[in-house]
Amino acid sequence: MTPSDLSTLTERLINAAKSAGADAADAMAVQGTSISVDVRASALEQAERSEGIDLGLRVFVGQKQANVSSSDASDRTIEEMAARAVAMANEAPEDPHAGLADPGQLATDWDLDALELFDPTAEPSPAELQADALAAEAAALAVAGVDQVQQSTGAYGARDIWLAASNGFSGGYRRTDRATSCVAIAGTGAEMERDYSADSRIFQSDLRAPGEIGHEAGTRAIARTGARKPPTGAYPVLFDERISSSLIGHLLAAANGSSVARGASWLRDLLGQQVLPTSLDLIEDPHRPRTGGTRPFDGEGLPTRRRAIVENGILTGWTLDLASARKLGLSSTGNAARGTSAPPSPSNWNVALDQGSASQADLIRDMGTGLLVTSMIGSTINPNTGDYSRGAAGLWVENGEVTYPVNECTIAGSLPEMLRNIVPANDARTYLSRVVPSLLVPGMTLAGS
Repeated sequence: MTPSDLSTLTERLINAAKSAGADAADAMAVQGTSISVDVRASALEQAERSEGIDLGLRVFVGQKQANVSSSDASDRTIEEMAARAVAMANEAPEDPHAGLADPGQLATDWDLDALELFDPTAEPSPAELQADALAAEAAALAVAGVDQVQQSTGAYGARDIWLAASNGFSGGYRRTDRATSCVAIAGTGAEMERDYSADSRIFQSDLRAPGEIGHEAGTRAIARTGARKPPTGAYPVLFDERISSSLIGHLLAAANGSSVARGASWLRDLLGQQVLPTSLDLIEDPHRPRTGGTRPFDGEGLPTRRRAIVENGILTGWTLDLASARKLGLSSTGNAARGTSAPPSPSNWNVALDQGSASQADLIRDMGTGLLVTSMIGSTINPNTGDYSRGAAGLWVENGEVTYPVNECTIAGSLPEMLRNIVPANDARTYLSRVVPSLLVPGMTLAGS
């Protein structure tokens, strides 16, 4: 189906809902193609291709709502979806905050060409994806000490998305994704270590070379061999750029309007107060070209816009969709995200934390003795207090120099205190949806040997 076909399809869903007794409705149609090719031991291990369409219909009967979804676009199914959704809504509890946007709130103009969400070049063939996966695997195996590659993958996806509502909104866009990944293994038995490298871009021409990805996976795996537990105590911890965005992710989760409205956020009483160092801004920009979190409008048809979530270290506001904004007596920030199978909920688009002037090497030199974290497992984050505890692995630093790899340790602290004292490096990858450099936390508790 073409985008115009999807537009017609969403209108059919809305009309069917109204005929079935809905007071208002919105509908989403997503049509996509995905291809994935995995190789192992220089041979094809698995190849998958999928094509399909997903439909989502949300209906309102007064202040009651219900959502249904299907992968069948036949007239009969559309009528059944509408009837079922209205029946479900009639049985649902009243929600005083449910409802579509007012027509005056809706996005009316956007420039898809400027956002560059769709790569017009030809879809890659399975043979091309396999060649990329094989090249990444070969590069990983060429690293001295790499014994095997667990998996190497080339993938591609394309989607057409259309959203329409009975309040008059109707709009859509196309997206593409091209990715290569590789997981390398070094050592054997109990000494086995693995690590990975990957890249995913909207435009195929932006994708890193598969040989570079494979080599990076191999060198990362080698760097982890011979790991042992670090000493227990209080030390500075440097979060590598690969995983530092998780710290900012905890801040974003706590600033999510849904959590704040429930009272389940350690940030709930910190609006207008310092949450990051005073030199740092955290900016959301949903209009950054060629970026995964770019959106011309949100999941409720509202315009997306650039905003400062944190400015000069001060928390300026929450991330809101219509429902959470109404609960808090505020206005939506245009951050409603949705799929076909559930109603919208608040979510962040592209975010970027200010970078520092020092390199990661500078921070390692200046931290003295501590831990450079390159991977984490598990998570114990108390959403109400911000108490933080995670399993970690990485590299031990002595007197400003990396000395040996470490694993099987736990790092712990208080998120509010950690975030207020972070020191950023200058190594963030600016093409990612979350642009966050390596982050040094001056003091955390390590539980090791």
